[in-house]
Amino acid sequence: MFSVMIEQNIKKLFEEIPQTNPFGEKITVVAAVKFQTPEDINRAINAGITDIGDNHVQEFRDKFELISGNPRRHFIGRLQTNKIKYLLGKCDLYQSVDRLPLAEKLSQMSADKDVISNILIEINIGGELSKGGFPPQEAKEAYEKIKSLPHLKVRGFMTMLPLDASEEQSICLAKQMREIYDTVRAYDSDCTCLSMGMSGDWKICVDAGSNMIRLGTSIFGERVHKN
Repeated sequence: MFSVMIEQNIKKLFEEIPQTNPFGEKITVVAAVKFQTPEDINRAINAGITDIGDNHVQEFRDKFELISGNPRRHFIGRLQTNKIKYLLGKCDLYQSVDRLPLAEKLSQMSADKDVISNILIEINIGGELSKGGFPPQEAKEAYEKIKSLPHLKVRGFMTMLPLDASEEQSICLAKQMREIYDTVRAYDSDCTCLSMGMSGDWKICVDAGSNMIRLGTSIFGERVHKN
């Protein structure tokens, strides 16, 4: 039953999500796989998902060898510096680089292992105290500092819109985020990714110019927490 549900959800999403955003950029769907079993993740991949994103390092590590189909691996949760070692060389895109010390440690450890780590700079576009990320007014300064670090490649920006924002507020914040992205993209050809939008707000985000959306519930249904 569950495999059919996942397949149907993905089929429906692929019918709803436009091929490109209003700026002509291809939209990438990242399946947010927090608390999902390897079997359900593999079903999603078999149904056409090419990118998966983990929130927890332990889940990433424990399930890594059990995932088939060679999807692109993203880390989308808050990352502690002492857990970087479990992701190095295995994570294709670190989406949640939300503070300078994390970027510096990731740079150092990437250099030690002689790998290039692709990252997104997380922006706290709604100024929420409960979330990490650079304030929007510091986005360009954060970009300049992080871009100068060796063995890191800044691929763009990531954000989460506030859950309690009105539709009008969400549209405004999403457009602000696109402006930040466009400011850097104008002179940095490596900056190609604006990761913005989840199951509840991806349509608003795509309309505003997001080219990467992170979907969990829309693919797997409501999460079931297991003891």
